[in-house]
Amino acid sequence: MEYQLLNKYIDNNKSKVDELLDQLHRETQLKTLAPQMSSGPTQGRLLELISKLVQPQTILEIGTYTGYATICLAKGLTPNGKIYTIDINEEVGQIAKKYFDQCLNEPQIIQIFGDAMILIPSIEEMFDIAFIDADKERYLDYYELILPKMKSGGIILADNILWYGKVWEVNPDRRTQLLHKFNQVVANDPRVENIIIPLRDGINVIRKK
Repeated sequence: MEYQLLNKYIDNNKSKVDELLDQLHRETQLKTLAPQMSSGPTQGRLLELISKLVQPQTILEIGTYTGYATICLAKGLTPNGKIYTIDINEEVGQIAKKYFDQCLNEPQIIQIFGDAMILIPSIEEMFDIAFIDADKERYLDYYELILPKMKSGGIILADNILWYGKVWEVNPDRRTQLLHKFNQVVANDPRVENIIIPLRDGINVIRKK
């Protein structure tokens, strides 16, 4: 209960989001089966601020869903920057496309459908920011795939890393075990430094050395 109250307090004391993101959030709540998969206003604000601090030239997003995080991350891009966002679900991706077409950063958003493990090697870019928010059981695979494509000082953001508090359970299920393993691997990887932020369902913020 205290955790829920904390998140509610944080949500009530952040800067307001713009109308387009409000509309996207409402449509996601109304038209999707798992609206909790969207980053939403509070986490979206964190992603936007990180992006604006980094001022990235290139961003990679694994897991578009309805595009809330995509739009937030795109706001920090340099004028000629690009964000590549990958998702396997084309149906839900149509909601994202509708809002991408309306946002100021639309020319900078490259929406791709398919398996990220296959598609990422074909993107000939080095990335300033990567956001992992797709199949939780493949987080380690995504991490090892994208780390060599991150610039020195680049930031990887891994979402849902606390998995509803299951990561500290005594007998967790397989998906939870894999997320916990991911956190342990990152914490002990000499190539990076990291901190887990317990906002919403947790974000692992990882910096490549």
